[in-house]
Amino acid sequence: MNDLIRPTLYNAHHDIVPVRETEASLTPADVVGPVCETGDIFASDRLLPPFTPGDLVAFRSAGAYGAVMSGTYNARPLIPEVLVHGREWAVVRPRPDIAELIDRDRIPEWLT
Repeated sequence: MNDLIRPTLYNAHHDIVPVRETEASLTPADVVGPVCETGDIFASDRLLPPFTPGDLVAFRSAGAYGAVMSGTYNARPLIPEVLVHGREWAVVRPRPDIAELIDRDRIPEWLT
């Protein structure tokens, strides 16, 4: 929900694939986010290989909408953005840390 809200807003479909290739059998799976809201679902009953904690997945075809529609709901920092071209990749927008997020807050003088 924080990072890619299009599936929640209007059922947008994004291919979701493991970053590392696998020969494992595909089984239906739900892909959900970390916010624990009812709309925090990226895919339902999607045929995917089994994953274990720490495995990385790629959301394909997210395009520019990942960044411009993302937010910091529940004080979650924005995701890092990675640009991939063939076998080359680069982090083009790093994830801000929680201190940077909190540093955006201001306390009015009349409260100090």
